[in-house]
Amino acid sequence: MPGVSRKVPVWLPILVILIAMCSIQSGAALAKSLFPLVGAPGVTALRLALGTLILVCVFKPWRLRFTREQRLPLLLYGLSLGAMNFLFYLSIQRIPLGVAVALEFTGPLAVALFGSRRPIDFVWVLLAILGLWFLLPLGQSIAHVDLTGAALALGAGACWAVYIITGQRAGEEHGPATVAMGSVIAALVFVPIGAWQAGEVLWQWSILPLGIAIAVLSTALPYSLEMIALTRMPTRTFGTLMSMEPAMAAVSGMIFLGETLTGTQSLALFAIMIASMGSTLTLRRDSKIENITIND
Repeated sequence: MPGVSRKVPVWLPILVILIAMCSIQSGAALAKSLFPLVGAPGVTALRLALGTLILVCVFKPWRLRFTREQRLPLLLYGLSLGAMNFLFYLSIQRIPLGVAVALEFTGPLAVALFGSRRPIDFVWVLLAILGLWFLLPLGQSIAHVDLTGAALALGAGACWAVYIITGQRAGEEHGPATVAMGSVIAALVFVPIGAWQAGEVLWQWSILPLGIAIAVLSTALPYSLEMIALTRMPTRTFGTLMSMEPAMAAVSGMIFLGETLTGTQSLALFAIMIASMGSTLTLRRDSKIENITIND
């Protein structure tokens, strides 16, 4: 395979990851457009149910064997995966997509910076805090910010952090196939909750094509593309490119949902992106923290 790898143009993995990010945010925008019909919990149920079905068909998780030490991390991994999706969709029901993704992004940023002791690492922490302060903003026009939506997005970020930490332990032996088992756990808990809250409208045949599109755009296609990119570029480069996710979300919100951000919010979002990019570029090589796929 080394001979094949050398023939791949340098720009191709970058293009692949950009397409994956566009796919994820397009799926999130499509999901938000479906909220008036089935609500955020119903869309969560659709995505988890159909996305899990796709992952199960691809990875066949019933063949996997997990040790006793891996079972608790696997359970927490699956629960955090489902809660992350659930809270994120509830958040974008109240706040713009770009703001929600930026707030959620604080989860993996916190994981990347956890335990840092170098002065440069605290620069990224302060920059992220500054971005959060003006993104909300906490100091002045607080009445114009939906605090519940912001709290839900931050909750999704906390779940994302748990997802990263537990996913590393649960997936040590099985790699990407662990996602399928985690998705099964998430679906068993959150699909019934979403289906119950959505009611009978969730079972209309007219909803199914949109549900499949959301599952493909948000799960099957980007996960496959990101795995291709990960095998053809350094992890650090991958993490740096993933720092563009909030900007992609903001653009997707503007194009598909007509959402706009104020100048201050745009600068705050940019500050969070710079903090994430900087923390990735200056990450110590011996660090065990890896970049894990976004599951919004």
